[in-house]
Amino acid sequence: MVKPNPFIIVESTRFSAFDPSKVKNIVWLKALISCNKFTTAFSNSSSMDSFPRSLNPNKHLREQFVSNLPGSSMLEVSALLNNVALLMLLRHTFCSQTVNDACRSLKSYLASVALDYVFLVLPTLLIFTVLAEWVYICLIGLLLLLVFFTAVKRTYSLPYMEGPNASRASISSYRVVMMFITCLCILAVDFRIYPREYAKTETYGASLMDLGVGSFVLMNAVTSRQARNIKSSMSWWKAAFKSTTPLLLLGFARLASTLSLDYQVHVGEYGVNWNFFFTLAGVSILTSILNVPAEYSGILGSVILVGYQSWLTNGLNVYLLSNERGTDVISRNKEGIFSLFGYWGMYLVGVQVSYYLFFENHTTKQRSKHETRIRICLLTIMFWILTLLIDRYVERISRRICNLAYVTWVVAQNLQLLALRLLADNIIGHKTLCLERAFDRNLLASFLVANLLTGLVNLSVDTIFVSPLSAVLILVSYSLALCVVMVLIDFSGVKYKFW
Repeated sequence: MVKPNPFIIVESTRFSAFDPSKVKNIVWLKALISCNKFTTAFSNSSSMDSFPRSLNPNKHLREQFVSNLPGSSMLEVSALLNNVALLMLLRHTFCSQTVNDACRSLKSYLASVALDYVFLVLPTLLIFTVLAEWVYICLIGLLLLLVFFTAVKRTYSLPYMEGPNASRASISSYRVVMMFITCLCILAVDFRIYPREYAKTETYGASLMDLGVGSFVLMNAVTSRQARNIKSSMSWWKAAFKSTTPLLLLGFARLASTLSLDYQVHVGEYGVNWNFFFTLAGVSILTSILNVPAEYSGILGSVILVGYQSWLTNGLNVYLLSNERGTDVISRNKEGIFSLFGYWGMYLVGVQVSYYLFFENHTTKQRSKHETRIRICLLTIMFWILTLLIDRYVERISRRICNLAYVTWVVAQNLQLLALRLLADNIIGHKTLCLERAFDRNLLASFLVANLLTGLVNLSVDTIFVSPLSAVLILVSYSLALCVVMVLIDFSGVKYKFW
């Protein structure tokens, strides 16, 4: 009988059961890493290394830090999103000038942005970290504040806008709220101060970060040319080439950078070589090839989603959620490739929902804001009911495979945010914040800048070992730097649009 290697046993046991977020004594955590370096070196010298030699000494520990997580609850995620939405509404109630007035000089513009940051970004960051245990108390407090200041301030009726552009400010606010959340979370998750239940789930479950990629796909659907029923003068292959080339370049650039820098990558998220930009490019290609009118896109999307879900429940989910991988491209990137069916179906459903709410027959009649509010509230309730039923009786929510429950959940959460903003239009008016416009005009660019800053921080700091106070200071500096970059881009008149 072959005698087992004790060092290999230590390797496999430690990384399967170890959770850095539960280690209170930092000395033991550092000792464990020293043990990891020693055993890896021993295994390399014995030609039995479990992990390849890494330029990033804590790479595997960082990957384990965001792995095997069960998530939180749909109620808690909804409360977190509503907190950010209420912060946005409160900031709007204090906004006394329009974005055009603030942009007349750099001084007034920066002053307005500073207020936006203090009243919107900073509290959001604190709610996601040090105030996470009081998320429901924060929600109640913000709601009471909004009611109080609205009652005090509202001494006159705000202008009531109608027509096809009536909901543009609400859509912009909703998009920016989702982008703020995404940009803050992609770095915060690497610190111990960020609750593990908010990080992406491993297999099934719902968490705050699980909303990221789905919400981005849905945001693009809401404002897409298809939803607005704008016909393209180009052929489908030219349109596909124009929209996907930048995304593919970004995807390959991210892949090359992670490989060259030996940057930590959670393989169970998309696969070995797949990433977020490849998913966006895949959805864009599929939509360009099979371009259906907006009023029928939801039907096609539903057929795709139901068919994909049937495939999942008949055994595909077992294959996608297993850790076994072959050497071929499909097996190595199975999560990213197969989940394209789910994201494509989500995009098509989002196109018809947006068309139904905002752009249907906009050339022949003007739908009242009241009718739009009724429609979006009914749709929100419908998708929440579908989510609860599918999650319970068909298959639980899984971002990793983008199943039907995940799609309906993402649509329900996003419609809920959009409904909240639309319902508040008569209270806060149609003003746009400076920081809001800066992100809305360069949505994907802001995500790119956030990714670059996140990588810079992770390569410079051992985020797992940082104290809570230092973590907050780093996150504040990161968010401030992100806002400054986006504001300077916007003030310079630069606008990037990839999709």
